[in-house]
Amino acid sequence: MRFSPSFLDDIRARLPISSIVGQRVTWDRRKSQPQKGDFWACCPFHGEKSPSFHAEDRKGRFHCFGCGESGDHFTFLTKLEGLSFPEAVERLAGEAGLSMPARDVHAEEEERKRASLHEVMEIACRFFEEGLQSRDGASARGYLNGRALGPDIQRRFRLGYSRQSRNALKEHLASKGVPHEDMIATGLLISGEDIPVSYDRFRDRVMFPITDFRGRIVAFGGRALSADAQAKYLNSPETVLFRKGDLLYNGFEARKAVQSAGTIITVEGYVDVIAMSTAGFGHTVAPLGTALTERQLDLLWRLTPEPILCFDGDKAGLRAAYRAADLALAALKPGKTVRFALLPEGQDPDDLIRSAGREAMAQVLAAARPLFDMVWTRETDGGGFETPERRAALEARLRDIARTVADESIRHHYEQAFSERAREFFGYGQKNGNRQQRGNGERRNDQRGGGGNGSSRPIRQPPPIISESLKRSTTLSGRVQAPLREVVLVMTMANHPGLVPDLLDEFAQIELTNRELDSLRTQILEIAAEDPHIEGGGLRDRLITARFGELLDKLDQQIERCGNWQARADASDRDAADGWMQALTLHRKARTLHKELKDAEAALATDPSDANLAQMIDIQNQMANSDGTEAQIEGFGLSSGRRQKSM
Repeated sequence: MRFSPSFLDDIRARLPISSIVGQRVTWDRRKSQPQKGDFWACCPFHGEKSPSFHAEDRKGRFHCFGCGESGDHFTFLTKLEGLSFPEAVERLAGEAGLSMPARDVHAEEEERKRASLHEVMEIACRFFEEGLQSRDGASARGYLNGRALGPDIQRRFRLGYSRQSRNALKEHLASKGVPHEDMIATGLLISGEDIPVSYDRFRDRVMFPITDFRGRIVAFGGRALSADAQAKYLNSPETVLFRKGDLLYNGFEARKAVQSAGTIITVEGYVDVIAMSTAGFGHTVAPLGTALTERQLDLLWRLTPEPILCFDGDKAGLRAAYRAADLALAALKPGKTVRFALLPEGQDPDDLIRSAGREAMAQVLAAARPLFDMVWTRETDGGGFETPERRAALEARLRDIARTVADESIRHHYEQAFSERAREFFGYGQKNGNRQQRGNGERRNDQRGGGGNGSSRPIRQPPPIISESLKRSTTLSGRVQAPLREVVLVMTMANHPGLVPDLLDEFAQIELTNRELDSLRTQILEIAAEDPHIEGGGLRDRLITARFGELLDKLDQQIERCGNWQARADASDRDAADGWMQALTLHRKARTLHKELKDAEAALATDPSDANLAQMIDIQNQMANSDGTEAQIEGFGLSSGRRQKSM
């Protein structure tokens, strides 16, 4: 009989493993720490005089360092008492006060079906492995060797190559007796009502097998070898075997290395994971082509209380780190947090290890920063706080950030920590009790090394000043806090996917400030790469399947409420394209003005001349005047049967 993972988890949650093992062993009082759920005893599986058997309630696992036996609640009973797995489940369910689930014939049939699909994925993996070593795989081997991924590493991680042919894998699977519907169910073929003949999803790509936490292959990631490929990296679609937000690349192997390492590391890509693992950091994983999800963060916390999130040393890496910080803040639990390791500018883990060696990477990890420090840096870098108004604005932002922490106890500590750090930062904690007033003249002294309080800490430049009218026009109220133009840019593509191929580069490179929109944009790009001819209804169905349905509904309501009809599905493709281009133009102009304003404020802070003040005011006026501006396009709205302003 098959038991659902949730039922087994309920048993584990109700019964600490020490309560099961403790009925059959005597804990060593000197080594055990009951208050921490950490217990030691002489092993019940082999004779010994000193305790080498360890049970840990936090992980729900036991391990003997003498004989090597290890496992969970159920494993302990099957190994020690010879019970079958169902018998062990039944006994522990009784102790936990849980009723045994009724037999589910349908679920058992689904399990048998999944087992057969796992076999299909294994056949495909072997085919890709053989392809890498074939004559056709020469270019793939050259790419891997160029990344220092030689034959031994290729075999260890089961790397492969998918041939250029549209039918190579399809014909191979058919020769092995695999039904066509199984090829489609595993995502290995691309098919659909508008596709007369199904064909291989992966073609001319280096293949990275993706496993679940039991080591079974459930998906593939493919890296294109051709510079003309629409998507550099392409993942399997979500299937009955694969939900990318619920898994981590290398999770199966990394989980085994976590206990000895004491933590787990996340990086951004497949090759980075392999480089880290071969350098001795086997406890390394990566998200599967998307930003870290809440479910993946929960998986990390099940393995270790403080995972290290490692990001590339560029602007995109820093933006990804800040998105991860926001995700972690909302999900924090007592004892559960994250640390951030930031690589040198322009390097990823693979680059750093190859250029400077393992020790350089170890130093980056050792310098990993707490979540609190990461958030503080984001809010204060590049800002000047010499006026009471700006100090008050920073404190207001910090209070808002603290309120995003769901756990009440942690939220209180973040509020207190932000308050204390701000007082120290503003110089309110001076022994003479005087508040440090940092005017422009004092700023210049500080930057030369002197300051009113004797500190050599430089004062950061002021953040951009955004007009109230611009805030009203570009920022949405409600749960999705994002500039309106960003919403228009993403929702136009969601409702008119036929525009994606022609505007692919522009769409992929837009700087989005909202994490939810960025994730939605990534999903649209992945689906469009898999099916360039997908229509709006089909794309929405795929997005809903990928759990974006609620977000799409909210965004639909927002563009309707704000009158941005050109982003809706009922607008013509021509008007959608024209509206999208004007939104992109205004978005880019706004970003440029923000950067220019930041430079102007920095110049004014350093030299408070009339010319610098006039320059800053001119830029602020340009920002205010661009609010609500619409590019005048001949015939805009006529093909949709309307004519009205949109932005």
